[in-house]
Amino acid sequence: MSLLLVLYFGFAGMRAIALLQSGTVIAVAMGVALLVLPLIGVWALLRELLFGLRATALVDRLDVEGRLPDDLGEVGPTGKPERSVADAAFPKYKDEAERNEKDWRSWARLGIVYDACGDRTRARAALRTAISRWRDEIR
Repeated sequence: MSLLLVLYFGFAGMRAIALLQSGTVIAVAMGVALLVLPLIGVWALLRELLFGLRATALVDRLDVEGRLPDDLGEVGPTGKPERSVADAAFPKYKDEAERNEKDWRSWARLGIVYDACGDRTRARAALRTAISRWRDEIR
């Protein structure tokens, strides 16, 4: 999908250059808009890819340390744990993250559990917090 998006950015950029070279006011304005929007798209794509790489690195590090959540039960046919089991384990990880606000490991585990509970928005927010805490720790 990312490759298709990059291909789109390339075609949009070529069309933008053609519009900019036309010389008419409306075409130049459209060319500028056509250049700005793909640039925003490239920025968003790079940001998401970087988030994915960092989140994966933190989860891999938790795995190496043997600190992944181990009470989420067996993985079901969808590749995810049973939601009811994850929901039951959730308060433990939420409390841990609240008690250890500066610990990236607590936030990363909370993100994993949020994802297992089906709350992708909060999972991403918790993982972003984990990444931030991890960056603070290595400074």
